[in-house]
Amino acid sequence: MVAIYFLLQAIVATAIPLLVRTLPASATQALAAIVSLIIAAPSVMWLIHRKWQAWWSRSAPPGLGFATAQPRFLAAAVIAGLLAPLLGGLLTHWLAQNHPVPQDIRQLGGQASIGWRLPLALVAVAVGPLVEETLFRGTLLSALMPRWGTGWAVTLSSLLFALVHLPGLQFHLYALPALTLLALTLAWLRLHSGSIWPPVLAHASNNLLAVIVWFVAPGVG
Repeated sequence: MVAIYFLLQAIVATAIPLLVRTLPASATQALAAIVSLIIAAPSVMWLIHRKWQAWWSRSAPPGLGFATAQPRFLAAAVIAGLLAPLLGGLLTHWLAQNHPVPQDIRQLGGQASIGWRLPLALVAVAVGPLVEETLFRGTLLSALMPRWGTGWAVTLSSLLFALVHLPGLQFHLYALPALTLLALTLAWLRLHSGSIWPPVLAHASNNLLAVIVWFVAPGVG
């Protein structure tokens, strides 16, 4: 499912510039990002629900955790999601030793016009976290735990989460520890809350800070 999700995104993102030739480059890239996520996310969510319907509302893995979460875990998720990019940014900056670590989605959001930034922000904050948490802290964690145990399942799923995000960071390995720590935090929320919603909320809060930069960074507008 992880492979299908990212493959669908890649196919659609490649097709859009070939089909749409009248828009400026920044608008075409934004459209490709939006449409690829809008197509890939519901398609994969439908496949997951169809294949593992019995797991859907089960709290503990193997289970996808679409169950009610306690308010304290939701509050912890917001705090963790807002702190993660700040602490992760400091860690990445320290490891990079002042080398720039560009992020494609952040650059795209900053270059796009306000009309494109708004829908791009919506899918980045609302759609992406839901499907990625369902994939990594839902199906993948549930598949790995019976075979590898909790510790290895969390470690392997967190490393894969970090690795699949490296292309968006132009394969700068400096960001790998911060991404892995974020994934470990999301896995902790998933396992201790018995619900997928706290990691979704933390992931969305993490993305929200990046989105805010698109609108308030100097020179962007």
